[in-house]
Amino acid sequence: MTLPQLALSSLAIGLVIGIGLSLLVVWAYRARARAEEETSLEIPAGITDVLGSMDDAACVVDSSGLVLAVSHAATRFGIEVGSTLDNPELRQLVRAAKTTGGSTTESFRITRGGLSLDPRLVSARASVIGTRLVLLIIRDVTEQERLDQMRRDFVANTSHELKTPVGAVSLLAEAIESAADDPAQVRIFAARISAEAGRLGQLTGRIMSLSRLQAEGGLTEVASVSIDEVIASSIEAHVVQADSAGVELARGGDRGIWVRGDAQILVEAVGNLIANAIVYSPRGSRVGVGVKADAEIVEIAVSDQGIGIAEADRERIFERFYRADEARSRRTGGTGLGLSIVKHATQRHGGEVRLWSRPGRGSTFTIRLPRIDTPGHIDSDKKSKKKRARKAAKAASARVRNGERA
Repeated sequence: MTLPQLALSSLAIGLVIGIGLSLLVVWAYRARARAEEETSLEIPAGITDVLGSMDDAACVVDSSGLVLAVSHAATRFGIEVGSTLDNPELRQLVRAAKTTGGSTTESFRITRGGLSLDPRLVSARASVIGTRLVLLIIRDVTEQERLDQMRRDFVANTSHELKTPVGAVSLLAEAIESAADDPAQVRIFAARISAEAGRLGQLTGRIMSLSRLQAEGGLTEVASVSIDEVIASSIEAHVVQADSAGVELARGGDRGIWVRGDAQILVEAVGNLIANAIVYSPRGSRVGVGVKADAEIVEIAVSDQGIGIAEADRERIFERFYRADEARSRRTGGTGLGLSIVKHATQRHGGEVRLWSRPGRGSTFTIRLPRIDTPGHIDSDKKSKKKRARKAAKAASARVRNGERA
C-alpha cells in the first residue's frame, strides 16, 4: 500500500471514529436529559403564572399525587402545595390521563375543604404536561346545575299551578250547567268560579311581574322614590286583609328617606312581605313595618309574631313556587311567588333581602337598598299648585279682615 493510500485509509478510519464518538456523546446527553426529565419535578415555565390568574380551582400534581402548585381557588377544595390529592375520583382521573398520555374529563361530586355536608358538582379535567406532571382543573358547576333545575322546576310548577284553577273552572262550569234549575247552587258555583278566576289572575300577574324583573331592562320607570310613600301605599293596600285576620299593622322608624328606582315595584315588594306576615300571624298579633337608614343604606324591615320559618326552609324560601307550609299556602290562596318577586325586585334596585326567623317567635324580612339624598327640587306643577294655594289663602285672609264671607 502506497503512502497516499495509507493516509486516506487513516483519515477515513479517524472520520468514522469521530462520527461514532459524536453520536455516542449526543446519545449520552439525550439519555441524561431523558432521565432528568423522568425524575424532574420542575414545573414548566409559565404554568405557575397561568395558575395565578385562574378563577377555577387548578393544581399541578406528580405521578404520586403530590401537589406542586395551585391556583387561589384550589384551597376551597382543601388542595394545597405539599399535600396529596385525598379525593379518590380526582386521583383516578390523574391516573387515567397518565395512562392515555392526553387529557381526560369527568363530572362527579366532591366535598369542599373536607366538609362532607357540602358536596359540589364539578367538571374536572386532567392533562399531561410532562413525563411525571399532570395539570388538574376543577370547575364548580353546582350553581349552574341549580339554575338549570330551577328552570325545569319553574316550567313544571307553572304548568301545574295553572292547571289547577283552569281545571276547577271547567268542572264548576259543568256543575252550573247541571244545576241550571237550582238558583242557590248556581250562585254557589258562580262564586267559586269567581274565586278560581281571581286566583288564576293573581298567578298569571305574578308570573308576568317576575318575568319582567328577570328580563334585561326590568326597571323602566326609574326616579327618586320616597320610602314614606312606599310604606304608606303598601300598608294601605293591606288594611282590609289585616282587619279580616285580626292583625294590627304598625309603622315606625326613620322618615324622609329616598331611594332611586321604580316606586310601583317597591310598593309591590313591600306589600308582598306585609301580606305574607299577615297570613302567617295569629289573630290579635302585630305586624310591624320599620325603616332604618344611615348615610348609605336604608333598611325596610317587616316583622311578624307568627309561626316562624324552620332552618331547613330558609335557604329555599326565595325560590319560585317554594312554600314552607304547603297546606296553609293552599288554604290562603298563596302562589309561592311573592318572596321570589321581593328578592328580584330588591336586586334590580341594587339591594338585598335578609331574613331572621325563629320557629314560634316570628320572622323579620329586611330589604336593604342604596340611599340617595333628598331631592332638592320640586317640579313646576307642584310649585304652581303651592303658589295658587298661597294666593288663595292670602285672599281668604283679606276677606276675613274686611268682614267678608269666605
